[in-house]
Amino acid sequence: MSRIQVIEIDGRRAYVVPADVWQRIGHLVEDAEDAAAYADAVASDDGLRVPAPVAFAIADGTHPVRAWREHKGMTVHTLAAAAGVSAAYVSQIESGKRSGTTATLKKLAAGLELPVGLLLLP
Repeated sequence: MSRIQVIEIDGRRAYVVPADVWQRIGHLVEDAEDAAAYADAVASDDGLRVPAPVAFAIADGTHPVRAWREHKGMTVHTLAAAAGVSAAYVSQIESGKRSGTTATLKKLAAGLELPVGLLLLP
């Protein structure tokens, strides 16, 4: 009796293939699974990416407004002008002295060209 390769789907035995055949075609099955997983990921992709420096800065305790502002190369004054708020207010939000209203965070998000959810503290 020759060796066999058992193929399972959802933890249940679905196919039994002779091992020598599997050695010739196994990579095709794995490639098809990878292609299907990639297609699923592309179909559900919202296009939003958080750059590693921003993610690491936030994880290290930097306020998201500051992390994104610095990543985009903006000064406090530039962001404040784009958002229509005072630079002092932006600075206080970044330092944690003030939390910022929902309306202000929306303005800052617009100034940074981001969804407001990215500026909320984790």
